[in-house]
Amino acid sequence: MKYAVIRIKGHQYRIEEGQELLVDKLDTKKPEFETLLVSNDGKVRIGKPVVKGDGVKLKILENEVKGEKLYVKKFKAKSRYRKKIGFRPLYSKLLVEKVD
Repeated sequence: MKYAVIRIKGHQYRIEEGQELLVDKLDTKKPEFETLLVSNDGKVRIGKPVVKGDGVKLKILENEVKGEKLYVKKFKAKSRYRKKIGFRPLYSKLLVEKVD
């Protein structure tokens, strides 16, 4: 079983070949990431802090995907203050082409 752990924009993801991944919106055409760990059939390489010569390839499928609408509610007791704000986060959709 091949998998890797990568870091994109401060978040860590465990990925496998053929997996589609939603990450925070990327501003570049080519995804920038760091490979922290690679496992290939039980042989584990751990980076210090990153793995040298990694074989992880990512491809951007869609650069802007809207997520679910999230609501934030504010309430203050005894003052009749209530407020509801909603927003939709933007994501980038990536495809893991190769893990080696």
